[in-house]
Amino acid sequence: MQSGDWPRARRGGLRPATGGDGSLACSGDMLLEALVACAGVTLRAVATAIGVDLRRATVSAEGDLDFRGTLGVSKETPVGFRDIRLRFDLDTDADEMQRANLVRLTERYGVVLQTLRRPPPVTVTT
Repeated sequence: MQSGDWPRARRGGLRPATGGDGSLACSGDMLLEALVACAGVTLRAVATAIGVDLRRATVSAEGDLDFRGTLGVSKETPVGFRDIRLRFDLDTDADEMQRANLVRLTERYGVVLQTLRRPPPVTVTT
C-alpha cells in the first residue's frame, strides 16, 4: 500500500519543538495514532470473537522521544521513540481473566503493535 492510497491520510508536519507551527501532525504522532487505531479495531474484533461485551473502551498511547536525535543536535542521541506505552481503559463486566485474555489476544493480533515489536527489513530506494 502506498501512502497516497489512503483516503483519509493526514498531512504531516513538524512539532513546535522542531520548528513547526503545530497545525499538522508530526510523524511520531501519526505512528502512535496508527498504533491506537489498530489496537482499537483489533480489541473490538477480539471482544466479539470471544464473547466479551464492551460498553466502552478507550485506547491510548504515549511515547518518550528525545528531539536532540532527530534534530541532529546530538549524534549520540538515538532518533525515534525510546519507549511506547499502550493503555486500555475498558468498561465491561468481564472478569480479570477475561480482560487479560482480551488484551493478550489484542496484542497478539494487532498488526501495528507486532510490527513495532518485530520490525521487518525496510528497503529505501530512489
